[in-house]
Amino acid sequence: MSENDREHDIVLYGATGFVGKLTAQYLASAGTGARIALAGRSTDRLLAVRDSLGEQAKDWPLIVADASQPSTINAMAASTRVVVTTVGPYLRYGLPLVAACAAAGTDYADLTGETLFVRRAIDLHHKQAVDTGARIVHACGFDSIPSDMTVFALYRQAERDGTGQLGDTNFVARSFAGGVSGGTIASMTELAREASLDPEARRLLNDPYTLTPDRGAEPELGPQPDARWRRGREIAPELDGYWVGAFAMALPNTRVVRRSNALLEYAYGRRFEYAELMSTGRSIGAPVLAAVATAGNAATMQLGSRFLNRVPRAALERVLPKPGTGPNEQTRERGHYTVETYTTTSTGARYVARMSQKGDPGYKATAVLLGESGLALALDRDKLSDLRGILTPAAAMGDALLARFPGADVSLDVSRLN
Repeated sequence: MSENDREHDIVLYGATGFVGKLTAQYLASAGTGARIALAGRSTDRLLAVRDSLGEQAKDWPLIVADASQPSTINAMAASTRVVVTTVGPYLRYGLPLVAACAAAGTDYADLTGETLFVRRAIDLHHKQAVDTGARIVHACGFDSIPSDMTVFALYRQAERDGTGQLGDTNFVARSFAGGVSGGTIASMTELAREASLDPEARRLLNDPYTLTPDRGAEPELGPQPDARWRRGREIAPELDGYWVGAFAMALPNTRVVRRSNALLEYAYGRRFEYAELMSTGRSIGAPVLAAVATAGNAATMQLGSRFLNRVPRAALERVLPKPGTGPNEQTRERGHYTVETYTTTSTGARYVARMSQKGDPGYKATAVLLGESGLALALDRDKLSDLRGILTPAAAMGDALLARFPGADVSLDVSRLN
């Protein structure tokens, strides 16, 4: 079936989950005219979601599909141009849908921050997706669009200015208000459990180029810590007086950004180095907070990798926030984030990319980013890259997302600093 014969532009799979509902709400409010269907395991729950979306969504089709029933997943993938999925943990549930989209030549976007899941998708399905023309785009939420797209925007600006390639580049989370979703916690727990059982998984997680298309082609730049404990002025004079420490999602985000560089044939540069940090402020306690954040970030995966396999999964699931749960509307609305990514190019030009959104990063903001990714894949095909296979947001749809952000109240601006 050609893409012009597809019944739907977008199928939202997992529409009855917490972030799935928020994404459905966003797509309904966007009023794009896209042909959208809602998918999940329960017709009754899908009906309830559709009824809550108002007049715009009253005719949206409903699709019953379940990862445990491959025929339903295959049929869903074949019916649409794009599948947008919020169903995780992806290591546990995600690969059958990736396989179905790769086989059907269907574009795909998800919210994963699970590095091992992405690596398995590459190993198992990249070649087929290239052959069928599918774009399988991982990490289309707060993880990892702000990381990926601020670096892409820096690259585009340096390219326009003719100031050379990107060198030392640092993402700094300047302000952040919001909770961590149950789905994110479940995903990170699944990742740590996998690492606890498999030495090869631990090796992959420790490799800064885990997601590269060709490990042997990567430049030898020496140690590349994903997150560092540093004075702000070591990154940029504009951060003088501030301290920075590890950003919690540095591990998956940095690998996504490095894969983007490789997929784009090292357009960012062969000497591109990248780290992610979090500002802890400039108070007397700021350096201590930065050190604790960095040490805690390093210890979390190590301890999880060592001990998590000794704790029964059922016991963990009783005490951890559950996937599909989240904060109330007032809390979601109060959330926000601002990130700044600093770079120095090969000619010495300095830039900063600032990106911000209102709304809880893991919920409201993520729903906007995922929704816009699905719309870009479905409706902006003339602005997408020619790449196919297992891709990143920047490599698949960088220019399309840059064009879409202003209309979605996503602020992303690049400034030259010298």
